[in-house]
Amino acid sequence: MPDRSGRAREEKDVRAISTSTSTVSVGIHDISTATGHYALPLETLAAQQGIDPQKFLVGIGQEAMSLPAEDEDPVTLAASAAAPILARHGAENIRTVLFATETGVDQSTAAGVYVHSLLGLPHTARTVELKQACYSGTAALQFAANLVARDPSQQVLVIASDIARYALDSGGEPTQGAGAVAMLVAADPAVLELDPFSGVYTRDIPDFWRPNYLSTALVDGKLSIRAYIDALTGAWRDYREHGGRAFEDLATICYHQPFTKMAVKAHVALAEVAGQPVEKDVAAAQLADTLHYNRLIGNSYTASMYYGLASLLDHREDLAGQAVGLASYGSGSVSEFFSGTVRDGYRSHGRAAETRAGIEAREVIDYARYRELHEREVPVDGGEHELPRVTRAPFRLAGYSGHRRLYERNA
Repeated sequence: MPDRSGRAREEKDVRAISTSTSTVSVGIHDISTATGHYALPLETLAAQQGIDPQKFLVGIGQEAMSLPAEDEDPVTLAASAAAPILARHGAENIRTVLFATETGVDQSTAAGVYVHSLLGLPHTARTVELKQACYSGTAALQFAANLVARDPSQQVLVIASDIARYALDSGGEPTQGAGAVAMLVAADPAVLELDPFSGVYTRDIPDFWRPNYLSTALVDGKLSIRAYIDALTGAWRDYREHGGRAFEDLATICYHQPFTKMAVKAHVALAEVAGQPVEKDVAAAQLADTLHYNRLIGNSYTASMYYGLASLLDHREDLAGQAVGLASYGSGSVSEFFSGTVRDGYRSHGRAAETRAGIEAREVIDYARYRELHEREVPVDGGEHELPRVTRAPFRLAGYSGHRRLYERNA
């Protein structure tokens, strides 16, 4: 005879677990950033190309681009972004590291494994890498939230880190950039509590790609803008159908920013679909607090929208208790629209001074130095290659040996 009482107890336990996890508040407990060692003002690039700098400063809404030093890469940027989080919270509760990037350094080993080592994380933390153009940082955040909802005692370290690199004299060149954003995802978060609903959209669109044999990305600019808008509005409709907040109930929206004017275009389009149309100048004013950092560092792919969130948290006077939308897009294409509520006391956990200091500490270079950096290629001979010590960041790429990257803490 089956043990009906035992089965009843099991079903009761499952229901109890389901009830307890459904009421857990989960979200971003801490957020930290890092960017490249160098900065190229776009006025310098405009002068070299013989064009009006307003084409960059106003036309695409960018002032400068961050560039990595010879001894920086997505791994070192990621580790530098994450280190302050560990210094504040420790690592004992981190059970997972999710590294989102489209600038992977190895076709087999996850970039996050190198970060795991540099940060001295416990061996009892799983580590994986996620890729889908600029979207995968959001995939990592959502996966992390579900892991924490299942077991609120654990925390997940999510890192989005990228170096946007395009061919010289290409249309994408002025939108290059480099940056990383690290987030600690936890129960009862101190910064942003995520809503339990989101909207998603996927469609095969050849707007942006980088084959394994190329070191620079390829983009169909006009198609990419259309694909972005289509995916965004598709994700928004799905968000609303799954219980998402009304447009007018969101204090503002953080958009993926390949360039800051794209966020304004996206907001105008979304407001129209949501039945709350706005003019471009009004849209720009509504998003202004989300644009400061991206305007100065350029595109950071997977980290871009989260730099927008960091900018909003650092610049809006008071967001406590307010709902914000987050519109993530990755070419190819995948989009997700989701939202969350800013927690009371979030300002006491902010890192505005550190983010600004990192941006201001960059070494401004001229066009000749920029071109020299751009034309450098990763050695492919498997030999011994020691890299010059340039970055002042906590971690650096020391060199190459036997087709392996060698990382170290910076002295």
